[in-house]
Amino acid sequence: MTSRPPVPPFTASTARQKVLAAEAGWNTRDPDRVAAAYTIDSVWRNRDEFVTGREEIRAFLARKWEQELDYVLRKDLWTFGDDRIAVRFQYEWHDADGNWFRSYGNELWEFDADGLMRRREASINDLAITESQRRIHGPRVEGDDSVEGDDSVEGDDSGIPLR
Repeated sequence: MTSRPPVPPFTASTARQKVLAAEAGWNTRDPDRVAAAYTIDSVWRNRDEFVTGREEIRAFLARKWEQELDYVLRKDLWTFGDDRIAVRFQYEWHDADGNWFRSYGNELWEFDADGLMRRREASINDLAITESQRRIHGPRVEGDDSVEGDDSVEGDDSGIPLR
């Protein structure tokens, strides 16, 4: 079996590492790479869609990134427990017609002893934005562990910073 450190039980530091690793993986937009972080029988709820198993996860992600173009994500650790992590996130993307969106959400994660995610529940809302309102223009640069919205929420119509 493959191990995906950090593994439970989580500390504040290892939970943050797990969140940043997940963010980096999702920002590759590589369904095979991302799906490998989940157990073979992982269970997801993503918005109103229920997905079970690594192969369904891979197919879901491939479909997602065919529709959500130039997807770029930021995640923030909300809280954690022994084998669970709660995350807030936002990502930006555009559709084939060039319409831009910022998607906000929360995720609840549960991990097995090897650090693979066995359960993911995501609630997500989309906000239409203009291209000039974008604030996430690419994956994090190495060493950046800031939280989007720390400095300002300019251009964010929601008025809700991540912290």
